[in-house]
Amino acid sequence: MATPLATKRLQRELKALHKSPLENPKIVAMPNETNILEWHYVLEGPTDEPNSPYSGGIYHGKLIFPKEYPYRPPGVIMLTPNGRFKPNRRLCLSMSDFHPETWNPMWSISTILMGLYSFMLDDKPTTGSIETSAAAKRKFAGESLEYNVKQDKVFCSLFPEYVELWEKREQERKARLASSGLEDTKEDDKKGILRNTGEVNDVFAFGAGIVAVLSILFAILRFL
Repeated sequence: MATPLATKRLQRELKALHKSPLENPKIVAMPNETNILEWHYVLEGPTDEPNSPYSGGIYHGKLIFPKEYPYRPPGVIMLTPNGRFKPNRRLCLSMSDFHPETWNPMWSISTILMGLYSFMLDDKPTTGSIETSAAAKRKFAGESLEYNVKQDKVFCSLFPEYVELWEKREQERKARLASSGLEDTKEDDKKGILRNTGEVNDVFAFGAGIVAVLSILFAILRFL
């Protein structure tokens, strides 16, 4: 159970985040509805760096505060697969509970999350970090929103705006498939159809080339 001081401090920080939200980078954070010591956050990948492997990613995680906060640091965890950190694993950061000796009680939730964001974009190893290719990180980024919506009920409860974003993207995706006549086809079958269509087109192109060559030969033979 949180101490009165921790509760007061966290409530004040929640008001501050509502008043001055973090927009660049886009970061949102909310406490668990039943436990103010458990906060959930969402980090959005860079929007001004399209070449970043995290571009387009929407990463969900949580902060676990001790009851003595702000005199002791929180645990920092990322839940969404991302290619940089192991999911659901406490991370060793200067502002996390791995390093209470470096913790500054003046630091806030905004400070913690901005530090996490900066460290995520870096490639320095730490406890809880992993090494993956840029391609793997891009794949995780592309799948991140769907993963959050389908795998985490807390995410859906605390961040309904992202659920709406996913639903909008799904409607747009289905509309594109409908215009292609593939709306009732399974995903693997769609890929197969598109792949086979390309192969058939290649066959027709090859056949057309042969016919053209034969036509030229026949024309030459007529004049011999």
